[in-house]
Amino acid sequence: MRKKKPLPLLENIEITAVAAEGKALARVDDRVVFVPFVVPGDVCDLQVTRKKNSYMEATAVRIHKRSELRAEPFCPHFGVCGGCKWQCLKYEEQLRAKQQQVQDALQRIGKVELPEISPILGSKHIREYRNKLEFGFSNRRWLTDEEVKANQQYDVRDALGFHITGAFDKILDITECHLMDDVQNRIRNDIRQYALQHGLSFYDLRLNQGLLRSLMVRNSNTGELMLLVQFRIETPEEQQQAMALMQHLADTFPEITSLLYVDNHKCNDTFGDQEVVVFKGTEHIYEEMDAGDGSLPLPGGDGGDGGEKSLPLPGGDGGGLLRFKVGPKSFYQTNTEQAYELYRVAREFAGLTGNELVYDLYTGTGTIANFVARQARQVVGIEYVPEAIEDAKVNSQLNHIENTLFYAGDMKDILTQEFIDRHGRPDVIITDPPRAGMHADVIETIKQAAPRRIVYVSCNPATQARDLQLLDADYRVARVQPVDMFPHTQHVENVVLLEKRQIQ
Repeated sequence: MRKKKPLPLLENIEITAVAAEGKALARVDDRVVFVPFVVPGDVCDLQVTRKKNSYMEATAVRIHKRSELRAEPFCPHFGVCGGCKWQCLKYEEQLRAKQQQVQDALQRIGKVELPEISPILGSKHIREYRNKLEFGFSNRRWLTDEEVKANQQYDVRDALGFHITGAFDKILDITECHLMDDVQNRIRNDIRQYALQHGLSFYDLRLNQGLLRSLMVRNSNTGELMLLVQFRIETPEEQQQAMALMQHLADTFPEITSLLYVDNHKCNDTFGDQEVVVFKGTEHIYEEMDAGDGSLPLPGGDGGDGGEKSLPLPGGDGGGLLRFKVGPKSFYQTNTEQAYELYRVAREFAGLTGNELVYDLYTGTGTIANFVARQARQVVGIEYVPEAIEDAKVNSQLNHIENTLFYAGDMKDILTQEFIDRHGRPDVIITDPPRAGMHADVIETIKQAAPRRIVYVSCNPATQARDLQLLDADYRVARVQPVDMFPHTQHVENVVLLEKRQIQ
């Protein structure tokens, strides 16, 4: 075999900018070098790990000069776990990078005329901000570089933690995570200890066998806590082991208000098509959100003091607190506090007066639909997942909202001209698609529906920019508002207001 040329070590290289996927970049001669876990201003020795014609990938093996933009990582797993790649970057610099990410995507990909982009809305909390975490079990624990260099034999390779990027069957054993409050650390570490002491088998993804598959932990601002354990039960003995673990959790953690499990024999951990069994407590938890006072100001007041009076809005009792039922299969924004900011921006951009027909596309469990319903004449929500639509209906009932309608099905199949003829031409469309953006057929139907305003909420500015270009002939971008939902990661939400162009 031909020997591969050793990859070079690049010495005293300055990191110059933040790059995509949470990495930073440097320039060496005419090539770009992508490097994780460093920040602009660092001067490092870089070990190249991959070499292409136009770029290289590398890891920092020594830092000669630490940048003023550096922050001290607070997680012991930083640098191995790929979840919070920007812990080493000061938060204000993270926000600056995300603002630039939105601007670059809309300009370079969208190529549309833009107004001045509003400053990004930062997250009030930058630790313990998530309300949901998922962990995997594996009998193939990921070994750190230090463990590999030690060249030891490890008898126990069982792990409970996060999947390693690029190693689909490997799990990094997590003992401490700061994305959610400490209860998830106590539960996860207790389960690992119990499983090892009682000889429970950890899942082997390649062979699709092993009792323990995954955990999902959800908390809420109402103080409730959901834990779902996913098993693969093959024998009566494993059934006994699984139920003993569930009883142990029920006895040890009384704060768990919804204790659930799934017996999943598929080759993947998705359980949308699986039966969820309630072991103890309820099948759901609740989140609460202040949606305002449920009324709109009328300009000019009552002719007396020139002040404003309030107009009660349709579809509810005027109360400002919304309550959302969240089940194990429900989608709910994972940063509860920032979800309010995101929905507040969307509602502001929608410019509702109480008379509008609103279509809420990709409505999920109806959070945005119910959030804006009291300021609209009617809201029609569409979502692919039938269970989510049932939750959306329940959420309207919980909040005494009577002016919502919800439909389940593929967006491109549901949102048709016939659908619009039946329900009416929307004044406003709010759309919050998945990362892949909107299907071309959906965009064409939106253009045919010709709403006055479109509010486009996106978790992926790149695909949002692509869709804005497809809408550009009919709609102009009037406002842009980035929102940071995920501190210490490269991910950013963005809300765009599109207004119908006037035909000359």
